Amino acid sequence: MSGRRRGWTRYTIAVQVILVLGVALGLYVVYLDKVIRQKFDGKRWALPAVVYARPLELYPELPLTASMLAQELQLGGYRRDKAAKDPGGYDLSGNVMHLVTRDFAFADGVEKSARITVEFGGPVIKKISATESGAEIALARIDPARIGSFHPLENEDRLVYSRKELPDLLVKTLLAVEDQHFYTHSGVDPWGILRAMFANIRAGKTVQGGSTLTQQLVKNFFLNNERTLQRKFNEVIMALLLERHYSKDEILTAYANEIFLGQDRGRAVHGFGLASQFYFRRDLKDLSAAQIAMMVGMIKGPSYYDPRRYADRCLQRRQVILEVMRDEGVISDGAYLTSKAAGLEKSGSVQSGFNRYPAFLDLVRRQLGEDYREEDLTSNGLKILTTLDPQVQMQVERNLRETVSDLEKRHGVSGFEGAVIVSSREGGEILAVAGGRDALQPGFNRALDAQRPIGSLIKPLVYLTALANGYTLASPVQDTSFTLAIAGAKDWRPANYDKKDHGIVPFHEALANSYNLATIKIGMDVGVEKVVQNFKRAGINRDFKPYPSFLLGTAALSPLEVAQMYQLFATGGFYQPQRSIGSVLTVDNKVVQRFGLTVEQRFSPQDVFLLNTALKRVISNGTARSLLNYIPETVQAAGKTGTTDELRDSWFAGFTGDRLAVVWIGRDDNKPTVLTGSSGAMVVWGKIMQSLYPQPLELMEPEGLEWARVDGRIYGHESGASRGDVVLPFVAGTVPRGAVRASSSGDGGQEWNVPGVLNTIRDWFH
Repeated sequence: MSGRRRGWTRYTIAVQVILVLGVALGLYVVYLDKVIRQKFDGKRWALPAVVYARPLELYPELPLTASMLAQELQLGGYRRDKAAKDPGGYDLSGNVMHLVTRDFAFADGVEKSARITVEFGGPVIKKISATESGAEIALARIDPARIGSFHPLENEDRLVYSRKELPDLLVKTLLAVEDQHFYTHSGVDPWGILRAMFANIRAGKTVQGGSTLTQQLVKNFFLNNERTLQRKFNEVIMALLLERHYSKDEILTAYANEIFLGQDRGRAVHGFGLASQFYFRRDLKDLSAAQIAMMVGMIKGPSYYDPRRYADRCLQRRQVILEVMRDEGVISDGAYLTSKAAGLEKSGSVQSGFNRYPAFLDLVRRQLGEDYREEDLTSNGLKILTTLDPQVQMQVERNLRETVSDLEKRHGVSGFEGAVIVSSREGGEILAVAGGRDALQPGFNRALDAQRPIGSLIKPLVYLTALANGYTLASPVQDTSFTLAIAGAKDWRPANYDKKDHGIVPFHEALANSYNLATIKIGMDVGVEKVVQNFKRAGINRDFKPYPSFLLGTAALSPLEVAQMYQLFATGGFYQPQRSIGSVLTVDNKVVQRFGLTVEQRFSPQDVFLLNTALKRVISNGTARSLLNYIPETVQAAGKTGTTDELRDSWFAGFTGDRLAVVWIGRDDNKPTVLTGSSGAMVVWGKIMQSLYPQPLELMEPEGLEWARVDGRIYGHESGASRGDVVLPFVAGTVPRGAVRASSSGDGGQEWNVPGVLNTIRDWFH
């Protein structure tokens, strides 16, 4: 009996163990089933918001060379063909480019693909025509370059395709190579496992895998690449569960969108859709048999068969796939021979615009954050159409990098950094952002976050405040030394940069030459509090104490904030928030938001016109005279230099007829740079504008102004030279006594005068 009892006891224990294991297994399967359904029934991928540059609009007389257009097309994922025939291709012969644009959904509708011919004449477009008919085209709009995206995972990206969008040739090739019984097995293929096992035994190494597409999808989508029994067990169970709940087409589509196919610097390339753009600059539907064979072949090892690094290895793998395609009847013998002879694509080695502009994307993300949740930006597949102009951005990056390096060599120092903001003058659209001299370097964005004293860049606001409080451009002001007693602190004795007093000087001359002493006296006369208030009216929403030193630019601002302030001058006194976004579309191209102009008149147009007249004289007669070495005098630009104590910060802000730009140069450790505003930042500004063919600045004269010729002798002498007469605008009723009425000079007193010529000659020797 005891033996029977022991046997019965062991049997009972065994049954209990089996039951417990069975229950545990069942519960585990239920858990895995829940994991699968939660992810597959919801958002299978967190789709990033995709960010685009502005559309490129081509028209006759547009300043654009053939090489510049080709460069932007490459940035936007276009490829150079021998003869352009498919969307996304172009060919270039001399000054004639043939181009096939791609479909693109803009906020105002879908722009269909078109075949156009662009003829260039020197630095401009000469003619645009329809390639087939020859009919002239007044305006052609090319789809914008994709410049970035906002990911839930910083290193992962994909373009998602539906089952209908997957080409039959791709599907047939994929199944022929990876899973011939895909539509008949239930997630696991025992016969496939046996075939792979015998093939590997015969070869003495792993030459064939037995995993189905469903198992591969489970591994990529839910698991990892660990080679453990537990992972393989999970893979099998989850594959069976996946097949139970979802159709074959759903599984196949998910696989095609998930498969890892390479690395683009910091981002992983997932799915055939993105891989097609990355390697061939083509949509999936436009791929050849050879191109499809290459991508399917790379599934086995994207890094091992990388066509850019291991071309021979990739070609050998592609040949194996082509043979399978021929043997399985996917392609004909003729197509096989043609594909076998095809070379590997070279266009993929050209750097695209994707995530090329971290500083601009940082600004876009911040501005979007005012209206959208983080989840919207990283999972809903929004399309963000921005204001970035790649042509401007490329010139900003090149000139900042090269000029800063030249300045370091010239002065025998190192460690200079810089930042640039460029916007459209009238619309406030931000066209380019450089957060440092190395545009590709992520991290600290100096254009947005570097808070540095702005020095003399504040003076236009001081003078604008004075113009609104009784001063005119001809008002005599005292530029003489003084001492200011400050309670509880050391007496303040400010000085001019040249350490000289200049006596009585005209208001416009004090600004043009950036005289500190005259500026302080003007600011204290009208009230420092009023200047601080106007600082806020100009769009700087921060609190500053109304100390007299504020009048010399002790306020620390970012280049973006400076650009916002100068935008108000450039638009004639209208405040409009600078913006980097044009519109936002959903993943199915429905417009959810447009970012239009918001305009508010904050300063008198007459006063701003007077100020801008004086800012023009900063360049024609003042501290920025040497800017004319870079841009023609006919551009009539307006601007202001800025230099801070001990030459720690070099600034220049100004605008032409079409663009406004702010440049800062300094050191991250805040040590002196040996650069003034005119010897550092202004040089960068000038070279950037020189490369962009700036339009002349024609100030719109408001009503209520009068012009008069002012005799320079009434102010006395400066540096032994007599001032010549100058024609200036005045608000009606404020023309000074003794001035002679004159007809409008249109540009506000750009007449030739003796001191201007003398100053120019003097500059030749400095």
